[in-house]
Amino acid sequence: MNNLNVESLLSVKLKRRNLLIGAGGLAGFAIASQFSDRVIAQPSFSGYPFTLGVASGDPLPDSVILWTRLAPDPIRGGGMPQQNIQVRWQVATDPSMRQVLRRGVTVASPDLGHSVHVDVSGLEPDRYYWYQFKVGNEISPIGRTRTAPAKYANVNQLNFAFASCQEYQSGFYTAYKFMAGEDLNFVVHLGDYIYEGGINTTRVRQHNSPEIITLEDYRNRHALYKTDPDLQAAHGAFPWIVTWDDHEVDNNWAGFVPEDPDIQTPEQFRLRRRVAFQAYYEHMPIRVKPSRNWDELKLYRQFTFGKLASFNVLDTRQYRSDQPCLQTFPSAPDCPDRKNPLLTMTGTPQERWLLQGLEESPTRWNVIAQQIWFGQVDYQPGYEKAFNMDQWDGYPAARQRIIDFIDSRRPKNPVIITGDWHSFCVQDIKKNFDDPNSKTVATEFAGTSISSLCPWASSVQANLSENPHIKFFNGDVRGYVRCQIKPNVWQSDYRTVSTTTDRFSATINNLASFIVENGRAGAQQIS
Repeated sequence: MNNLNVESLLSVKLKRRNLLIGAGGLAGFAIASQFSDRVIAQPSFSGYPFTLGVASGDPLPDSVILWTRLAPDPIRGGGMPQQNIQVRWQVATDPSMRQVLRRGVTVASPDLGHSVHVDVSGLEPDRYYWYQFKVGNEISPIGRTRTAPAKYANVNQLNFAFASCQEYQSGFYTAYKFMAGEDLNFVVHLGDYIYEGGINTTRVRQHNSPEIITLEDYRNRHALYKTDPDLQAAHGAFPWIVTWDDHEVDNNWAGFVPEDPDIQTPEQFRLRRRVAFQAYYEHMPIRVKPSRNWDELKLYRQFTFGKLASFNVLDTRQYRSDQPCLQTFPSAPDCPDRKNPLLTMTGTPQERWLLQGLEESPTRWNVIAQQIWFGQVDYQPGYEKAFNMDQWDGYPAARQRIIDFIDSRRPKNPVIITGDWHSFCVQDIKKNFDDPNSKTVATEFAGTSISSLCPWASSVQANLSENPHIKFFNGDVRGYVRCQIKPNVWQSDYRTVSTTTDRFSATINNLASFIVENGRAGAQQIS
């Protein structure tokens, strides 16, 4: 692993970016950039076109996705002409962009909101690279990325962070400011990257429109979130691996069923889902191919990091059955429909893909990266039970199939990482959750939100005695989870920020740390 002065790098990058924006041209980049000036056309813009920064994602041993979107007027439709624009890109082996290794030209099309996805191949495994875009006379900030180790490489250590739930109105993204300074191979985002709701004037900052419905609405909302400088810094520092949860489309949507079917007709929601899928693709550094009409965006995929770890990234929204039982918040009384074996969280093809990936995995650690709490949480004291039906508790038969598979086929060291519930949690995944003495087959680490609030924290806290497999819970703080994987131990550090109401005064703290030992399921808290 290379040790770099990440804070110094980001400081230089941000200073250069600010200088560029202020000058509106090449000032500050004339020496650093090695772009050729040979262009077919010189487009003109109403403002700086790289307002949304740059990003990379889906790292493989020999390639990575590079992303940007041209948007001189980002939250008012983008401000771009309705024509194709040539965008040049380059990849270098040094942060000054002097040792250019790859370069090329791509097209930013109005059909995709002038977003750019470049799949750069021919790279070396487990190596840092720097990248940059140019359009006309305008040059983007410099981003840094990193390829995955070779497939069968012996990897001694892997560092990553995971995060979720960044409701813009609830607070500033102070957690990302500190995440950008960590020594990480990559970041995993587990959903709720944007929120679809309208304006709440009681919050720290406000959304830019009422609840979003149209393609332009979703584009503007993504752009609003992407303008945050701390989010841009984290994207520019590491490659990201992303999946969505519900708020990227509609709260608690399931398959083709909206949250409020009495308000949206099936055809209205299908159209809304399509434009939400398109806007998500346009704003994420992902290596996926959408269907022609955006009825599907296949986000479940696997990433392998040498012989050390495999990451199985799930989509628990697009293919799931509608939630069972009468919905109340944050939990609902148990009902017979919940135990229907036909209910699916992932759809049959994705479930088969997951189990096959776990069975065939050659790695020491096998990660299931997914959105919603996997372990059981009973919200009702005493004999009666109550569950949150939007989480895996609403689909216990589907969950049990995965648990039984892990118990019988024994993939090495299964660890589940989770977002959604705006709280830190550690759970032992039991063969039978109703028996405290049942075998522990896996470990779940759930991360709190970047900014979203957790008004249901007291409900979980009040019923911890009903859930002895929960080793740790805290819903009062915001932050992310930093993980270090070594051949013989996994460590998760629960990183918390002191405030999300002030970007500049926030500090970072380690709330708690846990380890999982090789060959021994279940987490242990360490000092």
